[in-house]
Amino acid sequence: MKSIMEEIKNYKTISLIGMEKNVGKTTTLNFILRNMDRNKIIGITSIGRDGESEDLVTATKKPKIYVNKNTIIATAKDCVFKSDITKEILKTTNINTPMGKIVIVRALSDGFVEIAGPSINAQLKEVFQILIDFDCDHIFLDGALSRKTSASPYITDASVLATGASLSKDILDVVNKTSLAVCNLSIESIDDKNIKKIVFDSFKDNCAVSINDIGVKYINKKTNLMAMDEIVTEIENGAKYMAIRGIITDRVLESIMKKTNKLKECIILIEDGTKLFLTQMTKNKFKKSGGKMMSLNKINLIGVTINPYSPYGYNFKSDEFLKKLKTKLSLPIYDVLGCDKNA
Repeated sequence: MKSIMEEIKNYKTISLIGMEKNVGKTTTLNFILRNMDRNKIIGITSIGRDGESEDLVTATKKPKIYVNKNTIIATAKDCVFKSDITKEILKTTNINTPMGKIVIVRALSDGFVEIAGPSINAQLKEVFQILIDFDCDHIFLDGALSRKTSASPYITDASVLATGASLSKDILDVVNKTSLAVCNLSIESIDDKNIKKIVFDSFKDNCAVSINDIGVKYINKKTNLMAMDEIVTEIENGAKYMAIRGIITDRVLESIMKKTNKLKECIILIEDGTKLFLTQMTKNKFKKSGGKMMSLNKINLIGVTINPYSPYGYNFKSDEFLKKLKTKLSLPIYDVLGCDKNA
């Protein structure tokens, strides 16, 4: 099996997303940065804030982000002065954050950095383009708590999911939660380019769109929950595809299932797997009802990293953790604390 370094070298933009705080996402990023070819120009940014020495939510010690000389960093102005690298300011953007405008700097020495990037997808795309314009060979996006949107194919070419013992003291609970997250993120995408175009164009102004043999019906509401009656009516009237914009929660799916028994005849389309926030119970109920769901874009999840250590006073056995995850996942699983050992 390939190492994580062999896998990521095939992609230009890679996001690292965490199941929870303290699951080893920053440790994974540091492992990757430490093992990258120093002749490559590496770019790095973040959704929100990362790299601080203490987690601001849990008050636990966390690893800093260590970069090599010539790394190009997109971070907020306040963070530039908190990083201990020698640096060259390449560009100041007009992208505002609570910690100041996003600044592009080049590391003139190895050292630790603090990163706070933009939180809006369009701004992230803008930052990525700037890093590409500065000839970065690979760009890494450090995700933030519950911000799995960084895995969206709209943002990055590939993603790595970090999981760990901090999720729960129960190893099986961690395995099941990780398996569910991987399943949600990896939902299959529809191949029909015409359907994709119709939906993408409609999502600019509408929260849902119904497609059948007769034509297209647009539903213009502020949220998908506000559009439930119209969505159900379209399914009842024979919609072949019902595309729903925004987050799909248990509440959304339960609202649909309670009001129609025609889900077997309709495919629910969502933007991508980052929009799914479903429990296993709801997914099972939806499947039992005959429902089928697909995405417009498939997320390229290329691996899972594990952290068997918890800052809360308990740990898992690494080999046992790997073994149990392997029974649930078909993706490569890496223990970067164990020198990139994988299952």
